[in-house]
Parts: sequence; C-alpha cells; structure tokens
Amino acid sequence: MQCDPPPVDSSSFASAAPTETSQATDARSSRGLQSARVQLADQQVPRQAAACASVLDLIGGTPLVRLAHIEPPGVEIWAKCEFCNPGGSVKDRPALQIIRDALADGRLTQDKTLIDATSGNTGVAYSLVGAALGIAVKLVMPANVSAARKQITSAYGTQLVFSSELEGSDGAIRLVREIVAADPSRYFYPDQYSNESNPRAHYLGTGPEILSVLGDRITHFVAGIGTSGTVMGTGRRMREHRRPDGGGVTVVAVEPDDAFHGLEGLKHMESSMVPAIWRPNECVDRILPMSTDEGWEMTERLKEVEGLFVGHSAGANVAGALRIARELTASGQTGCVATVLCDRGDRYFVPLKWERRYEW
Repeated sequence: MQCDPPPVDSSSFASAAPTETSQATDARSSRGLQSARVQLADQQVPRQAAACASVLDLIGGTPLVRLAHIEPPGVEIWAKCEFCNPGGSVKDRPALQIIRDALADGRLTQDKTLIDATSGNTGVAYSLVGAALGIAVKLVMPANVSAARKQITSAYGTQLVFSSELEGSDGAIRLVREIVAADPSRYFYPDQYSNESNPRAHYLGTGPEILSVLGDRITHFVAGIGTSGTVMGTGRRMREHRRPDGGGVTVVAVEPDDAFHGLEGLKHMESSMVPAIWRPNECVDRILPMSTDEGWEMTERLKEVEGLFVGHSAGANVAGALRIARELTASGQTGCVATVLCDRGDRYFVPLKWERRYEW
C-alpha cells in the first residue's frame, strides 16, 4: 500500500546540508552528463542519406550498437539493431529471401496466395513484402499474439486466421497445413520452419554484416532459437571465419528453459515441433537455457541504461550475451560478443486500431 509522506517544513530546505545519498546521486549525475557531452561531441558527424528504388531495398544493412553500459570489463558486447528494418524486426530478412527464391524458381506465381504460420513478426514481414510486390498474403497465427501484430498485418491487407492460443506456434503450423491440404493449388506455402531460404538470408546478410564491422575481434555470436533461422544462418557464416591467431567464433543458441515460458518468439525445443532447419550439430557450439525472468529483466535494463526499448526475445539474447561475457571476464579472458535485437518493444503495445475513420 502506498502512503503519503509526512509533512515537511519547506523552510528547512535552504539551510539543510545535502545528505550523503544525495551527494552520491549528484556526483553520479554529473559524471553521466560529462560522459554524455563527450559522447555526443564525438558523434556529431552528418550521416549519408541513401536513395532507394523500393522499400525492399531498406531490408538489411542494420547498424550494430555497443552495449557499453551493460558489458563487463575487458569484453565488448555488440547488438545488431534488426528493429531498424522497415517491417520493424529481424524477420524482414527471411521473408524477403523466401519470396525472392520462390519467385525465381516458379513456386510462387501471381495467381497464388502466400500462406504461412507465424507468431507475428514474420507475418508483418510477409505482409510488407507482399504489398510491395503485389502478392496476396494469408497468415495463420495464435489468437494470443499481440494486438499490434494483428493490426499491423491486417493494415497491409493481409487475411488473418487464428489458431488456438493454447497450442502456440505449433497449433498455427498444424492449422495452416490443414488449410493448404484442402486446396493445394491455391496456395504457396513456404513453411518458414523448414525453408532453407530462412537461414540463407542470414548466411548471406546478417553474418557478413557483423563480420564487416567487428572483423577479427569477434569471439562469440549469441542468438535465440525460434524458427532457428538467425542462429543457423549466421552461425554457419561465423563458423567459416578464422581470425589471424587461428581461432574461430563460438556460436551460442539461447533456448527458453521451460515449456511454459514467456519469451515470445522463442521455442523450447523439447516440448515443441522441432523446425527442420534446426540442425545444431552443423554450427552451434553451445545451447544456453534462459529463464523468462532473466530475459524480461534484461529487457527492462536495456530500456533504462541503454535507451533501447526492445522485445523480450531481444532481452533474452542480450542476457545470454552478458552471461558469456561474464564467464570470459571471470576466467581472465577478453572477448567480443555479438547478438541480435530482434524487434522493438512497442510491437507489444495495444495500439489504436488502424481505421479510415475515428470517433472521438
């Protein structure tokens, strides 16, 4: 229960000496402001604007940001800002690659509707790419995905079908297979969970982009397991990289530690339908169990100390990266850990419904 504070004599404020606590707070605030001035002065450089022929040209090439307020001494932590993609998430990459490859080999034609199961972000990406290319899109998603994702996809003109919220992403997969089996000639069903274009997008894009910035400094790559496309594709590219000292990049996959977890977008493999593209023996060195609490707490911390408002899967990724970084510090090693910020936190808000008319 919240209580009102006791009355205070305001006349005592002028003569009262600051307490030790307030002095420490003032000192920290002063140091923070000085650091901010230096940082902003160093970065006051005009950025080159790019001219693009299509919104699809904006997918990929996302920046990396250093998490200097979170990383421990001696270890760098860098996060790839996938929320900077035009669809707002990392899923823009595989959606574009899947559609590009299917158009190239004739599996997707203008008379077919693209249909797939999604927990939200891939659906937004399919919808964006479909709208840009004039391709009809139909999505099956669990009924409990965020209102924002439902409304964003429908705003693009996408048709939505909802599966049981009790069955999660696996229920959506089962339902989409039933729909396609009933009328196979009508649909192109890419199945992001088994489509090799999914990890290929990250092998061709995310991995090389990280290496182009961090180069031979990178020692670890950390990413969560959802469809597994990000960790598999980027992991394969990292496996190919060798530093001058002969060392390689350690690939770490983050997995929820419980079947009934709250890390939306990630899969607890033991209790789930395992994606066909998930073949960890090819490139994953370690699987890191992650609790919902740890992932959510890191999401809050990123917002408060780095100014990054991201989703809970991104929080889990950074929590995993920090755990690896602390292990390196504890063993007296240095390192450079890269991870992925999958999407923004506002994707999980309840938005104002997108309509042509409003009643105020």
